[in-house]
Amino acid sequence: MPSAGLEAYRYAFAAMASRHELQAWAPDRAQADAAARAAIADVLRIETKYTRYRDTSVTSAINRHAGGDEVPIDAETVALLRYADRCHALSEGRFDLTSGVLRQAWDFKRRPSRLPTDAEIAALLERVGWSRVEWDDHSIRLPLAGMELDFGGIGKEYAADRAAAILRECGIAHALVNLAGDVRVIGTRPDGAPWRVGIQHPRERAGVIATVEVVEGAVATSGDYERYFEFDGRRYCHLLDARTGRPVGHWQSVSVVADLATLAGSYATLAMLFAADAPAFLAGQGAHYLAIAADGTMAGNLPFSRGLS
Repeated sequence: MPSAGLEAYRYAFAAMASRHELQAWAPDRAQADAAARAAIADVLRIETKYTRYRDTSVTSAINRHAGGDEVPIDAETVALLRYADRCHALSEGRFDLTSGVLRQAWDFKRRPSRLPTDAEIAALLERVGWSRVEWDDHSIRLPLAGMELDFGGIGKEYAADRAAAILRECGIAHALVNLAGDVRVIGTRPDGAPWRVGIQHPRERAGVIATVEVVEGAVATSGDYERYFEFDGRRYCHLLDARTGRPVGHWQSVSVVADLATLAGSYATLAMLFAADAPAFLAGQGAHYLAIAADGTMAGNLPFSRGLS
């Protein structure tokens, strides 16, 4: 049903090295401002807690003790580890929280670009292996010196879901959380219509390749265009198969619509890692998706409109 007497309020903010936006509909600015402040504060809290760029973060503490003592962890961290464990199993080892060390071989900022040697990759793979990690409901230990955890593969989408939950707790019934293209919506638009969410064109920075409709759910995209370099005419992206230590290249992008941003984001990432087997994987999960192949052809079961509509 349409909601009368609501005004739209928009909030832009920076976190996790990206720009984000909240859109909230409320009867007055005071309620919208309070809700937005609380939601944004929690996104920043999650960044501070799990970033690998702060010495005081949970992630840094775990990595600092690699090869040594166990590190105490709280219930929130345990929940993220459980979800990462599920993603590892679903991906048959392609997704692995310990694979972040591979960035030491794959430097996507280096100019001129270079390919790592087989020996460099092999040496780092010796420190990759989720099955080696010792953890329970109270603590975690990385058994080998030099091992690392990196929550980057699930952190942003988790933050989007938390922000949406907080907006709802603050009495917001219609809202959109956009964390650098990963979108979580609350309810419908105030007029009762679905939200229309644009999907980034993987080869045009300012382009939208498709628009999808979402009600009380999320859409997330994983692609080869966020961090990459080209070498001898081939594109190498930041999405690395933890089993091989090498980038995937079958899809330009995969977008998934699901109930939660965490679920949509992980399915999209796992689909990229599954390469040619992605359609079978996504079908097995009952997922709604749109995939752009390396040659630009589109596949999937997600209803969409071309471009921005």
